[in-house]
Amino acid sequence: MRRMWMWVGAVLALAVGVVVWAVLAHGNPTADSTAFDDVKNRRLRANALLESGLTHFRHQEIAQAQTAFEHVLVLDPENKVAWFNLGSLAQGRGHRADALQSYDAALKADPSYTSALFNKALLLETSDPDAALALLRRAVAADPKASTAYFHIGQVLARQSRDAPARDAYRRAVALDPSLRPHVPEPFREPGGPSASGESTDENTGESTAANPDESTGESTAANTDESTGESTGASTEAVAPHETSDR
Repeated sequence: MRRMWMWVGAVLALAVGVVVWAVLAHGNPTADSTAFDDVKNRRLRANALLESGLTHFRHQEIAQAQTAFEHVLVLDPENKVAWFNLGSLAQGRGHRADALQSYDAALKADPSYTSALFNKALLLETSDPDAALALLRRAVAADPKASTAYFHIGQVLARQSRDAPARDAYRRAVALDPSLRPHVPEPFREPGGPSASGESTDENTGESTAANPDESTGESTAANTDESTGESTGASTEAVAPHETSDR
């Protein structure tokens, strides 16, 4: 009999243990729901502030835009788009150290964020070309269609007298975006496209013809910032939207 009671006691202890585990695993449904709602609300508020910052930027209200992006980071400290936009604003005002710090924060949140890789590379292109080259190569690895990243790879390599890889980088840039060809230095420019003066040679007549204007701008070359990469032939100082899309 004593052995039987010991066995029953062991079963009861096991059952009690199961009940305790079940309670701990499920937690407090009300608290979990409240925490979820709080996270959701913070995200919605952060997105609203991000949109507000973009609107201020488009109206050239730089101080208000910066404040909005900073408030986004209070709600979401790892928001890469807010960090990137702060970097772009700082870069546009010539605040190099602040821009680098913001781009580093964006890249900490997303190491393959092409926009931040590209703009940080441009900041370092002259002072630290090897670091810039590494960043640009990371950018094209993340986005193989990043034409202006290839263009700047060509620029860095050309300054280092590495002609063969520079020529290849320029070729890739122009293949992705023919409007970049006039910006390629003459020694690296392949024949058959528009020249630096905006003219191209007709292969049949040998006569010069004007380059076709860009359909979206009416200009011979484009310098618009791609919202998915933040790229142009120079640094991007435009704010990018929170929902990134590719134009190619």
